[in-house]
Order: sequence, then structure tokens, then C-alpha cells
Amino acid sequence: MLVFSLAEEQEFDPKKHVEKILGTSDDGDFTVACWEPGQASPIHCHPNATEIYFCYQGGGTMRTSGRTVPVTPGSFIVHPEGEIHEYINGQERTLLFRVRYGEDMSAQRFDSMD
Repeated sequence: MLVFSLAEEQEFDPKKHVEKILGTSDDGDFTVACWEPGQASPIHCHPNATEIYFCYQGGGTMRTSGRTVPVTPGSFIVHPEGEIHEYINGQERTLLFRVRYGEDMSAQRFDSMD
């Protein structure tokens, strides 16, 4: 069993969001992602991994090519393998818990959702 406190693991950087890997398993990893107001992820996908986000505090907007949804405390979002997505943080510091699992965690980046 692995036990973590997201509040104790948080780490913020005004220049870029911080993804801190808390641990790994044979087929994935789990992280805390820390966002300052207005920060955004690159538009990306994980061709061979599923990515799951849980919003612990704060929030923003998650976009895919066909949908935009608000992310608020308690939100749980699943991106299947290959789904192109982007997270845009809102007006508060945000803590997201993220789990990725699959054959390969590497990301592919895109210039747009098209």
C-alpha cells in the first residue's frame, strides 16, 4: 500500500504547471498536478495510455475536440487512449490527482484540436 497527502505533496511554479510523480506501478504512474491561475497544458494525447484526472481543489476547463467541460472540486475525468485534450486552469491554484496506465505513458503534442 502506498499512502500520500496531496496537500503535503503540492508544489507550485509560477512559470509552468508542476506534475510531480508520486509513484509508479508496472503499468502506470500517479501524480499530483499543481496549477497556478491561467496556466494551461499543451494540447496532447497519450496514444497508448488512459489518463484519469481527479480535481482535489481549484479547477478550470478540460477540452477535447468535441467537448469542453468545467473542472471543479470532486470532478473525475477519464481520457481514453489517444483522446486529444487540454486543461486550462481557472482563477485559483488547483491540485489535480492524475493516474495514467497503459503500454506507454509518453505524450504526443499538437498545435490545435483539429
